[in-house]
Amino acid sequence: MRIGVPREIKTHEYRVGLAPPSVREMVHHGHEVIVETGAGAGMGAGDDVFRAAGAEIAPDAAAVFAQADMIVKVKEPQPQECAMLRENQILFTYLHLAADAAQTKALMESGCVAIAYETVTDGHGRLPLLAPMSEVAGRMSLQVGAHCLEKEQGGAGVLIGGVPGVAAARVVIIGGGVAGTNAARMAMGLEAHVTVIDRSIDQLYALDLQFGPMLNTIFSTVDAIETHVAGADLVVGSVLVPGATAPKLVTRDMVKQMRPGSVLVDISIDQGGCFETSRPTTHAAPTYVEEGVVHYCVTNMPGAVAKTSTQALNNATLPFALALADKGVQQALADNPYLRAGLNVYKGAVTYRAVAEALELEYTPVETALGLQGP
Repeated sequence: MRIGVPREIKTHEYRVGLAPPSVREMVHHGHEVIVETGAGAGMGAGDDVFRAAGAEIAPDAAAVFAQADMIVKVKEPQPQECAMLRENQILFTYLHLAADAAQTKALMESGCVAIAYETVTDGHGRLPLLAPMSEVAGRMSLQVGAHCLEKEQGGAGVLIGGVPGVAAARVVIIGGGVAGTNAARMAMGLEAHVTVIDRSIDQLYALDLQFGPMLNTIFSTVDAIETHVAGADLVVGSVLVPGATAPKLVTRDMVKQMRPGSVLVDISIDQGGCFETSRPTTHAAPTYVEEGVVHYCVTNMPGAVAKTSTQALNNATLPFALALADKGVQQALADNPYLRAGLNVYKGAVTYRAVAEALELEYTPVETALGLQGP
């Protein structure tokens, strides 16, 4: 199979779909890899490194899309990239379609086979291709949150960990999954007062066992969120409903009750955001102030630490990408129900229920689209 790796063009996105070691593995399996010139520059890998791994270097994205049977990316295709997709071409990347009607329509019209990293599952019901970037985003949320609390960034001028004799910041994390757990770990490492709010008693119990009395765990209710958000210096939103739009758990009225200069970091923004006042931002202009509160809502947070993020992402995605290349998309999806869960659009049909429901589109079960028997 011919695998294409275009340069990412989303604002300040420096990750790359296949790092040189992954390219070498693909070539070792007998496949051809075409990489757009400069695709790996942001994570420290020049064209010569990709050539040494066995890749062919293409002069532009058009050449990559025209020649490749499968496109492996990081972020969702931008409009000009969607226009280059063709019928039966495989697209393997993050999509986050539930909050993006325009992209969904473009993918449907292209006739491509679009498989989303964020809805691939494993035998334990986890999301193995989302987890590495959730880890990165969770850890980054404290870095950027601490920076935003500085006075010149519009913040209240609060040091996360305080100093002897001065209270540390109060950090509230809504959602105790992978991103939330990593945010909590960083916040406690910075010696903040940390509260995690989640609706899963089992997850709260696991967090309590992991972190002990250093972490305050609270069951999620409207009252609990309102109470803890009002007193927070930094709120991290890390709510996830796989493949679906994130629920708006923090209302505008709750934001109004926060102290001026407090900070909201919305990790859920790729799926629409979990704060009512959230709107997508970029690394070029990451923050804005709404109701006196600094909002950080960058949709590709891990892109800022491209080297770490690319390596972590490739560790998770490579086995699936190899399966698609080795077996072909039809057989790979038929053989692996967990990879099959990643199929969001198949030759014009929406095959992920949460996306279809969020965008009010017709839903076609994956098995029906692929011609497989059984549920």
